[in-house]
Amino acid sequence: MAWIDRRPGVRPRPSLGRRLDLAARACFPAGATVLLMLLAEAPLGLTGQAALQPAMALGCVWFWSLHQPQYMPPPVVFLIGLLLDLLGYLPFGVGTLTLLMSYGIAAALRRYLVPRGFGMNWLAFVPIAVGAALLMWLLMMILLFRLLSPVPVFFQAIVTIALYPALAVPFGAARRGITDTDRA
Repeated sequence: MAWIDRRPGVRPRPSLGRRLDLAARACFPAGATVLLMLLAEAPLGLTGQAALQPAMALGCVWFWSLHQPQYMPPPVVFLIGLLLDLLGYLPFGVGTLTLLMSYGIAAALRRYLVPRGFGMNWLAFVPIAVGAALLMWLLMMILLFRLLSPVPVFFQAIVTIALYPALAVPFGAARRGITDTDRA
């Protein structure tokens, strides 16, 4: 909400266009996350393409949970996790639990990481990405009742860590546009 909208006093109701613009700004983080997840599901013929979807979901949830948590609340993260489970053919709860745990960590570290800048955010994301890959691997083994190779865990973690800057840079520019409601 713009600074001018928070002052006490009588103001005219916002126009339909302004309300639609504010709604679109609020829906952008979740919508962009879902769109990127669907894009990762498209048959692009890339080697290791299956690792892109959880990497995109985790990177988006981490970024928006740090910088605009009001636009990425836990119920939205839960729904994104369910979509990740459905699109990634994972047992229900694996992606959801992983994304919710990363959201919780981002919420806990938010006050420390946001003022530090991109480099510190990326360094803090590295153990989150490794931990998320390990957690998904462990949950898959528990839920499938069999041992799985640990090689995909390392690949998943590397893809997630490498993809984060490619997500964070355009999202940083979009975040400046989202928060500037005076332009609405």
